[in-house]
Amino acid sequence: MRNPTPYLKMRVLGAIDMAEGKTIRARIQAVSQMTFTDEEGHPRRFTWRTIQTWLSRCKKHGVTVMENQPRSDKGKARKVALEDILEAIRKVRPKVHGKTPTLALLYRLCIEEGLLIRSQIAPNTFRRLVKQYELLKPEEDCESKHRLAFAKAHANEMWQADTLYGPYVQIKGSPVQSRLIAFLDDASRVCCHGQFFQAENVDTLIEAIRAAYYKRGVPQSLYVDNGSIYSSKEIIQICARVGCLLLHTPVRDGAAKGKPHWRKDCDNPL
Repeated sequence: MRNPTPYLKMRVLGAIDMAEGKTIRARIQAVSQMTFTDEEGHPRRFTWRTIQTWLSRCKKHGVTVMENQPRSDKGKARKVALEDILEAIRKVRPKVHGKTPTLALLYRLCIEEGLLIRSQIAPNTFRRLVKQYELLKPEEDCESKHRLAFAKAHANEMWQADTLYGPYVQIKGSPVQSRLIAFLDDASRVCCHGQFFQAENVDTLIEAIRAAYYKRGVPQSLYVDNGSIYSSKEIIQICARVGCLLLHTPVRDGAAKGKPHWRKDCDNPL
């Protein structure tokens, strides 16, 4: 049965005022015992928790939130990054000799080697993602795509962000390889911000993106790969709050963010 329409939700909320009960909670529970008919003539009943959620959202954000919104992470792995799945497969494939390994065998090896955790990704999810994103496809088939020098015409229409390995530095007497997090404007190639960190994690990315916003403003979109920090809920929330569309490269296509050294219409390098 499909999700209730905004019209049906508003009918349910409208019944709260006329329901019996001295408190709002009692009236909501009374409405949860009622049967409503949707536009197709089907009888529908909703739990008091569902009705309470609708009422809270409607009071806070208005009737516009009554529209059914698809999950932003629908069809994606929410507990493990696709890049981590691909890396795990690459590490266990040499252990399989002979014929092409089955997905069940690859999954078992990834779990046994500690590369993946069953609580993070179930067998069915593993098989679906491998097939959906063609993670077993040969690398050469993923690297022959046509690349354009520029995707956007104006500055701040899109930034590209990535992390690079930096030089080793001495920290408390031990060598630590630094990480460079940088933001590049897609049209002008201006480096909006670049900063070295001791580690690559969500906290360092937040610090870098905050500095980039202060320097150059908020871009219309941010183009990143599928690394765990660039797919974290914190970055998704930050971009949503400032009105920046977060875009991810296709899986196994990190070169999609690469830039040639000359324009399409220019024979000489810049």
